Amino acid sequence: MATKRQQATSKALRGLAPLIPMSDAQDVLAKAGGPGLRELTPTAAVWLALTSHVRHRFTDYDHLLREGYDRDAARFFVVEETERQLAAWGCTRPLVDAGDEAG
Repeated sequence: MATKRQQATSKALRGLAPLIPMSDAQDVLAKAGGPGLRELTPTAAVWLALTSHVRHRFTDYDHLLREGYDRDAARFFVVEETERQLAAWGCTRPLVDAGDEAG
């Protein structure tokens, strides 16, 4: 039987990425329940786990890090790939808020 936290994270994931395949959903939920994210709200934990999962699994992010790019630069170069994958899973939340780019 799932805990209330597990139920809340599952619900948050269904809301954020309703078309995510089960295998990817399981990985995201495991990461959202892991150390460092447990203290966040379920939605915040799922969002961070979801974007991290996509970045590491579906983009060249890790390759860029190995090539010497810092995290911010690597994330910049994979933002479009990340957003495309999230959109394919039905996610309508933008990865980068337009207000975040102004600074």
